[in-house]
Amino acid sequence: MASKTIRATKPEERVAEVGMVRGMFRRPEVGASLGAAVIFLFFAAIRPDQFPTISGIARFLDPASTLGIMSVAVALLMIGGEFDLSTGVMTGTAGLIAGLLSTQAGWNIWPAMFVALLFALAVGYLNGWLVVTTRLPSFIVTLATFFILRGANVGVTRLITNQVRVAGIDRAESFYLARTIFSTEITLFGVAFRTSIIWWIAITALASWILLRTKYGSWIFAVGGDEEAARNVGVPVRRVKIALFMGTAAAAWLVGIMNDVRLRSAVASQGIGQEFVYIISAVIGGCLLTGGYGSVVGASIGALIFGMVRVGIVYAGWDTDWFYSFLGVMLLAAVIVNDYTRKKAEEVSAAAAKTRTEGE
Repeated sequence: MASKTIRATKPEERVAEVGMVRGMFRRPEVGASLGAAVIFLFFAAIRPDQFPTISGIARFLDPASTLGIMSVAVALLMIGGEFDLSTGVMTGTAGLIAGLLSTQAGWNIWPAMFVALLFALAVGYLNGWLVVTTRLPSFIVTLATFFILRGANVGVTRLITNQVRVAGIDRAESFYLARTIFSTEITLFGVAFRTSIIWWIAITALASWILLRTKYGSWIFAVGGDEEAARNVGVPVRRVKIALFMGTAAAAWLVGIMNDVRLRSAVASQGIGQEFVYIISAVIGGCLLTGGYGSVVGASIGALIFGMVRVGIVYAGWDTDWFYSFLGVMLLAAVIVNDYTRKKAEEVSAAAAKTRTEGE
């Protein structure tokens, strides 16, 4: 009787143990989570009086929030197998359009923001349409969009205002209502937190639900993994990719408007260079550069790491000129860790399959 019990339970225990380990390593955000914990403990050890406090947490969540909003949209696009190098400059373009219409044309801030949104969605649609129609690499298409928008931002703004900055947005009608919705502060535990953090959490939750719980999420993985195979089984590849490009453009609009109402002004150079930070956050979060694999939660954790590093360096009193060198090291480490966890997951999956075969 005892021997029968042992023979009946032993294989199940082995499978259960292997399944738990396999499940952990197969999560794309595992590497980013470990990295975030290490970064937090590192700066907490250097400045225990500031970094791990409520005030310190509020401070590093602030830059991480807007970066996280963009990283989530960029992660979805990367899982779908494409890049968008125009996301950074698009934040500036959206902010400038809303700023110019509200200050120079005297528009209410809401229709000004709506026109900026339509423009961003049109650019996103055009990017996606060009990629799926011409079959050119999205890197090339969106790089061209980047330069077009960058030049237009400076040229149009200087032509209208004789400078490269739009000031006085706070004098637009309904400005303070827009500021309350898009970028204000709420006080918790006596510390002010930016409401952009709420937007970040909500967008991450929505994107994660779409990616993991809906048919559209399966389509995103499919078009990023094997476009031809996805097309052969009826996935609307063209529609999915265009929608993903429009998603990154919409996220850029949101961040551009948040900057407008927070700073009360817009600058033509705003957002330039940030597109690489968005991509790095997604990669740190477990997204493959080749598409078909990744996590929006991981991308958000990648953005959180950026926020902690940016604020932690200031708390530590280090020269901020080294910030991007630090990011480069983190990117390299993230790629190595992600590659390791994927290989580990494959090894554990093979071991689990072998265990199940032996148990049958």
